[in-house]
Amino acid sequence: MPKSRGRRKSSGGKKQHKPVRRSPLPLRLSDQVMRDARRQFGGSGELLTAEAWASSWLGQAWLDAPITEREPEQRLCLEVVGRASTTPSPAGLAAVAALERVAPVDSRPMLTGTVAILAETQPLPAWHAASGHHPVRAWRAVDVWDSERVLFIAYDGPTPHTLMAQIIETGGTMVDKLGLLTPDAATAWSDMRDDDDIPMPLTVHDVSAALTDLAAALRTTDMTWPRHDDEDFVELRALAWTRCRDHLPDWPDHQPLPDTERTRLLDTFTATAARGTGPETADTIRSLAELFLDYGENYITTGPLAWSPGQAALFLADWLPRKAVLDPDQRTLLPDVLKQWVHFALTERGVEPRWIAPVIDAVDLHLHDFQDAFDDHTAWGPAKQITALLTSRGIGPTDQDAVDAALRTLNAERLARQLIQHPPIHNS
Repeated sequence: MPKSRGRRKSSGGKKQHKPVRRSPLPLRLSDQVMRDARRQFGGSGELLTAEAWASSWLGQAWLDAPITEREPEQRLCLEVVGRASTTPSPAGLAAVAALERVAPVDSRPMLTGTVAILAETQPLPAWHAASGHHPVRAWRAVDVWDSERVLFIAYDGPTPHTLMAQIIETGGTMVDKLGLLTPDAATAWSDMRDDDDIPMPLTVHDVSAALTDLAAALRTTDMTWPRHDDEDFVELRALAWTRCRDHLPDWPDHQPLPDTERTRLLDTFTATAARGTGPETADTIRSLAELFLDYGENYITTGPLAWSPGQAALFLADWLPRKAVLDPDQRTLLPDVLKQWVHFALTERGVEPRWIAPVIDAVDLHLHDFQDAFDDHTAWGPAKQITALLTSRGIGPTDQDAVDAALRTLNAERLARQLIQHPPIHNS
């Protein structure tokens, strides 16, 4: 018999080769949705449970999407519709029907049409025929510094409940947490708080105003990058948007302080803070007060005088080192003048002295952070770098020709440094 070509001689027993097991590809999010739908909708359920379930998956799609992905929720809805239509089942129909309740508006027609088609051969979930939930009452609790507020919006319907939203203002408006609570959650608010807690009295609030506030806060939260990843927020984000989207207001116009009010604040503060000092020190104090007021106007969303411990920390550890250029006199006086300004600003707002003290303590606490960050040139923003350069060369900001010449020189120097550090590679 002819020998087999390429066969090696046996050296004994046959060697056993174990098959290589390849790990399966990870499931796409839409596959996970369909798999979870079979568990979630195996029996009877409630409308609110279905809405919260769909909201959690839409929230996951939103959270996982890269910054370049413009419509992650719509894409998830499209993929779920495709899978539910390819292999019709009661669970698939329930998944599409649940998404229909809380999905973005642009996806609703597709979801509604798919539900109608699948319902011809599959039973609709019992909760599909239930009427929706309607807001009936609202309450609002705000802290003494106007830096945090909590909204309670009570709903009637198949499952009465309360939608809670915690909104913070430090660093910009953001919905920090969302929650689905019992119908009487708002009335229990006062009982949940201790005497030592920061005062946040609960007041009855207009329902429409609460929904408008929530919609505006959700909009700015969605613009934050990286995306807010608090689990409670992500799971209920789509549901909350569905409840308030029709109340989304136009972007508010910036309302600067009237010149007369600005002058009054600066004059009143300087007269007190500079008492007993010379003209030069008084000028330095006023220049710092102008800086504090400018920061408040542009970065404290609830008002230029609404300083809080968080705002003091953000101002000292982040904004001031990146944005401001201080001369030696301003830097020396900054700690005391800032504490005086905080006391003055909060007194103007009617805050009790015992709640002004924590803000002043925050100034003391974060002064070390300011000192470290202010001397770190790598943390400076571009505008501060340029301003510092012009100042060091004795160039005033109003001398446009000198500024332009200095910027051309700066750009040339930067290019020269880059070429020295990273010389071009020439192919021979």
